[in-house]
Amino acid sequence: MGNLQQEALVFFLSALPIGELRAGIPIGLSFDLKPWLVYCLAVLGNLAPVLPILFFMEPVSRWLMEHSQFFDRVLGGLFEKTRVKHGERIERYGAIALIAFVAIPSPGTGAWTGSLVAWLFGIKHRYAIPAIVVGVLIAGVIVISISTGALTVFRFLENPIISIGLLTLLGLMVILFKRYRNRNNQ
Repeated sequence: MGNLQQEALVFFLSALPIGELRAGIPIGLSFDLKPWLVYCLAVLGNLAPVLPILFFMEPVSRWLMEHSQFFDRVLGGLFEKTRVKHGERIERYGAIALIAFVAIPSPGTGAWTGSLVAWLFGIKHRYAIPAIVVGVLIAGVIVISISTGALTVFRFLENPIISIGLLTLLGLMVILFKRYRNRNNQ
């Protein structure tokens, strides 16, 4: 398999809802691709479905509920039960909880589920998207660390462009969360 095919496979495996980064990164590393390239491809692949999920789930679910009694019962019940059971915690922690949820690389968490949670609880896109991005970045670092060992992460962060980018992203997230918290407290 050529490098372009291997890179495409890493991207697409990371975009799938079941494996996500947990599948794409180890496969990419097994191809002897550079860890920074595997990380970038896997993160981009994992983020690819986020915007379609966030922007299209609402109109699709609304249409299904309007045109099918079955979906109206199933989705309506699911929404009500989930919002009642977890709504208070989501309101209190919002996007911060979303980061933690997406960042934990375990089955049932990740960008797909995080996007669905953000949509289900009505977290605004301007908070959900950056939270999911940061969660995916953190999950990628965790998975690549586990896959290659912690020394590779330190070598990866020696790249000044990546270090500056991650620090800038972290600073922006702190600012966004402070604004989010201030608006919710008013």
